[in-house]
Amino acid sequence: MTFYAELSREFSFESAHFLPNVPAGHKCGRMHGHSYTVEVHVRGAVDDESGFVQDFGDLSTAFAPISAQLDHRLLNDIEGLENPTSEHLARWMWDRLSVALPLLHAIVVSETPRSRCTYRGESNGGQ
Repeated sequence: MTFYAELSREFSFESAHFLPNVPAGHKCGRMHGHSYTVEVHVRGAVDDESGFVQDFGDLSTAFAPISAQLDHRLLNDIEGLENPTSEHLARWMWDRLSVALPLLHAIVVSETPRSRCTYRGESNGGQ
């Protein structure tokens, strides 16, 4: 019997950024840092033999180069992240992970424990 499930794995990294397009005097216009957490979600049919949607190790392998590129960096210096809002960061990650993880369903980027962005790709209109 086929059934579907969603699984996720959480990662973290430390980075600095500033938001160049906010109004003058906005606190996020100044350079500051975050202890980011990122949830990578995949969704699909559970394989009858393995019992997996996807091995958690696959998510770790796919995220490793992203972590290496972002950890202890100034995000504004990374191509494509010149305006590194959570929204842009989530989409930037999606563009890199979706090739290695075809079952990718969502990227959740948290700057703080109470502030996060969820991105589900362009094909679903952001729904």
